[in-house]
Amino acid sequence: MANSTSYDAIVIGGGHNGLVNAAYLARAGLKTLVLEQRHVLGGATVSEEIYPGFKFSVFSYVVSLMRPEIIRELELVRHGLAILPLESTITPLPDGRYIYRGPDSAATFRNISQFSTRDAEAYREYSYAMYHMAKAVKYILSIRPPDPTSFDPRELLALLKLGKHFLSLGEENIYTLAKLMTMSSADFLEEWFETDPLIATLSASGIIGTFLGPRSPGSAYVLLHHYMGEIDGVFRAWGFARGGTGGVAEAIASSARALGAELRTEARVAHVITRNGRAVGVALENGDEIYAKRIISSLDPKLTFLKLVDQNELPSDLVDRVGKFDSYGSSGKVNLALDAMPELSCLPGYGEHMRGAISISPSVNYIERAYDEAKYGRFAKKPYVDIIFPSAIDPGMAPPGKHVMSCFVQYAPYQLAEGDWNSQREAFGDAVVDTLSEYMPNLKQLILHRQVLSPWDIEQTIGLSGGNIFQGELSLSQLFFLRPAPGYAQYRTPIANYYQCGSGTHPGGGITGAPGRLAAIEILKDAGKVLQ
Repeated sequence: MANSTSYDAIVIGGGHNGLVNAAYLARAGLKTLVLEQRHVLGGATVSEEIYPGFKFSVFSYVVSLMRPEIIRELELVRHGLAILPLESTITPLPDGRYIYRGPDSAATFRNISQFSTRDAEAYREYSYAMYHMAKAVKYILSIRPPDPTSFDPRELLALLKLGKHFLSLGEENIYTLAKLMTMSSADFLEEWFETDPLIATLSASGIIGTFLGPRSPGSAYVLLHHYMGEIDGVFRAWGFARGGTGGVAEAIASSARALGAELRTEARVAHVITRNGRAVGVALENGDEIYAKRIISSLDPKLTFLKLVDQNELPSDLVDRVGKFDSYGSSGKVNLALDAMPELSCLPGYGEHMRGAISISPSVNYIERAYDEAKYGRFAKKPYVDIIFPSAIDPGMAPPGKHVMSCFVQYAPYQLAEGDWNSQREAFGDAVVDTLSEYMPNLKQLILHRQVLSPWDIEQTIGLSGGNIFQGELSLSQLFFLRPAPGYAQYRTPIANYYQCGSGTHPGGGITGAPGRLAAIEILKDAGKVLQ
């Protein structure tokens, strides 16, 4: 059944990038509709009450990469966005010691000095160097990837500007950037430090969401990617959105509605309607057809190109490349509702350290062994776990005196060598809880409810192919003008009026909003408008 209402733009998928894209299009005066398959907006950026009284950040759990220009231009603070600081990381060790890095630089220096005075001094230099690297790469986050194969003067000019930017960094920074783009995170960090648990904890930022180990070449770039976060002008400032990560999506959705966008949930798109090589509308699974002048997919590349449209309408090279686009998930999530705050055996009591992150990363080999298991189709029995207690930062996430525990886990391969995730899910959850209990002995007796999510569950719930949280690996072969495929990295597709704006496009994954905004710029350019 056709819908008589016609739109200027339909955005498929109500994840945070789709919402950002819709908000900018509506802001420029386009009549815009967002269609989300689930009952709640946000995609992976959602908060849900899975257990009565306890609000879980079900998938994504921290905020840092959200572009400040989006927060400003869409007035997200006025629409309820509040990012609370997540200022510390503690790494408990099996021998009862711990590494603690917090907002007090002197205290951080003293703690690291217990392991190595040299490392304590190097940590300041390292932080300074990474700050400059983040600032250097920040430019890339705000530009459309130029096409290096084009002779179009506009593309050549964009390449020239990019080249001038990198030449302006200076010799030392260019060398450092080259290392970050090619080395493993562990090898890069070993040039700075000698304390294994410190190297392990820092290198873990290079493997989050990827099917790479800390010794895998290319993981150093992922480390840099996570350093590009910026809150209130402070780089590498991680935060937690009040209300969970769903608070981010709710603020963007509120802004989009205020700007005139229409947002619908429980509206699953079956396919994009095309005529004479042009996208003209969408068909919903319930049989409804809705028409628009342009269609924008915030879904991952495999869904955007291989499911929503007839592959016969696409160049064979694009079909082939997207089919080989690496979106193999490796991350799991365990969310716990707790009767009380557990205690770390290395630092008992409920102090500031429980309002930051807890990293189960005692050594580089520990993480690499976890990766080894995943390579052969097994979830890690001793996983790397990144933990926060959302309710310690935002008490509204749980009833008084109770707590929510969010555990991001590496590694859990999408495809298991033996059995499937329906049969292995709880064993994976047990492995995570058993590992955590080595550092928090009273944890098991406090668990009221447990939610375990494998990459397969993530795919089934929110539609991410392979359960990959970044909509595709952040490897060098899948970045910048190669994301998602050479010649198709500028948010357009071979089908006229059909665009892409998800994390499978530049600049990649994380709660950034950047793909949504950059795609909006190109869509409005094609519509003869400018970003408002």
